[in-house]
Amino acid sequence: MSTASKHDAQTVEHEHHDAGGTKVFGFWVYLMSDLVIFGSLFATYAVLVGGTAGGPTGKDIFELPFVLVETFLLLFSSFTYGLAVLAMNVDKRDQVRIWLGITFLLGAGFVGMEIYEFQHLIHEGFGPDRSAFLTAFFTLVGTHGLHVTFGLIWILVMLVQVSTKGLNDMTRPRIMCLSLFWHFLDIVWICVFSFVYLMGVL
Repeated sequence: MSTASKHDAQTVEHEHHDAGGTKVFGFWVYLMSDLVIFGSLFATYAVLVGGTAGGPTGKDIFELPFVLVETFLLLFSSFTYGLAVLAMNVDKRDQVRIWLGITFLLGAGFVGMEIYEFQHLIHEGFGPDRSAFLTAFFTLVGTHGLHVTFGLIWILVMLVQVSTKGLNDMTRPRIMCLSLFWHFLDIVWICVFSFVYLMGVL
């Protein structure tokens, strides 16, 4: 290969690397804006948590063992996603797909349990229209659940792209961005569990 060809190849590779880094940085900016949204929802919940309007409090409706199972599902899904990233770093496409698939199943289990919890509360007459406390609760937890659902759709897209396109300069930054998103949701849920559920039953 001539010197000019080598230089061109290095230039293209450098441009791909810069593009991937720019995508990840841009996604960090998005996560910061998402953090502001969740911060606002947490603040709103803190203000309205006492507004039960004669209805139930968190101590009356929260089932901590049930929520603990939800929490462990999401925590473990964060671990399995980390294994997918490690597999990506050593170019093991099949392992990436396996760990993404397991992450999807764990995340789907979390969302399923959250939907069941919401349906159960609404059936008992404790829907978001019952009190300011329940409105804030459903909004905060529901917003997190919507984010997890979006993450599940994203995982499915990545499974298709990794299967058809492999691990390349397009799929790798996307897997990394999804990793940031998924771990971010994990951290937010730990805050939800501690601030809403744990403090709610004390």
